[in-house]
Amino acid sequence: MRVSLVTIFPDMIRAVTEFGVTGRAVETGLLEVCVVNPRDFTEDKHRTVDDRPFGGGPGMVMKVAPLQAAIQFAKERTQDGLTGEAAVETRQTKVIYLSPQGRKLDQAAVEALAQEHALVLVAGRYEGIDERLIAAEVDEQYSIGDYVLSGGELPAMVLLDAVARRLPGVLGHEDSAEQDSFTGDYVNLLDCPHYTRPEVFAGQAVPEVLLSGHHGRIDQWRRKQALGRTWQHRPDLLEARRREQGLSKEEEKLLADYIREHKQQNSDTDA
Repeated sequence: MRVSLVTIFPDMIRAVTEFGVTGRAVETGLLEVCVVNPRDFTEDKHRTVDDRPFGGGPGMVMKVAPLQAAIQFAKERTQDGLTGEAAVETRQTKVIYLSPQGRKLDQAAVEALAQEHALVLVAGRYEGIDERLIAAEVDEQYSIGDYVLSGGELPAMVLLDAVARRLPGVLGHEDSAEQDSFTGDYVNLLDCPHYTRPEVFAGQAVPEVLLSGHHGRIDQWRRKQALGRTWQHRPDLLEARRREQGLSKEEEKLLADYIREHKQQNSDTDA
């Protein structure tokens, strides 16, 4: 996959291009990331990328001309050196603006974006970008949550990291992505607890089933914990699971057992 990221702070993007899973994906060529700075498309000596908003008010708005030129250049960069079918695919490069007005970025959106051959991510700053530029250049808008950030770089990096995990070959173990929360058999479920050495830490032992070597029982325990933790912490997700994927009879029983054991544990603690 090729990704061009439009930002006035290109050094910030090194956090995902040089470290961790995404850094390895870039290093191995599974992911290509190009950073495009709108300042490089300005025509004044100060390289100005913001201007006053019509109607007055606090704050500034990103200038239209340099940002549009940067977006168009970013789209061209996703097509460099490609021929044939690959070139045809990238001509449809999707431009995404990270914005509070966008749809919430969830795993379903990540799965869909991971199928694209190329993306352009636009990280806004100041009060945002001109609405007419959004209409002219942007295909989709995404938000990572209902809170205010200083710019679109962090949301863009969140999106990039989430999408990179879904690219074939990026994760070391072929089952790793499928066992993540919200993916594979865990759609609309939180992940189960994880443990490593030592077997006893702070007076608490690793659940015995995980030491048993019995893969069937371990899988069942993990599914039970995922269902129970979702019921406990994200009931909205559990309702979505029931509505969209449904719960099997076994899952209903595992969840009922978890709830019963949880309530019994709380009752014993209160006593």
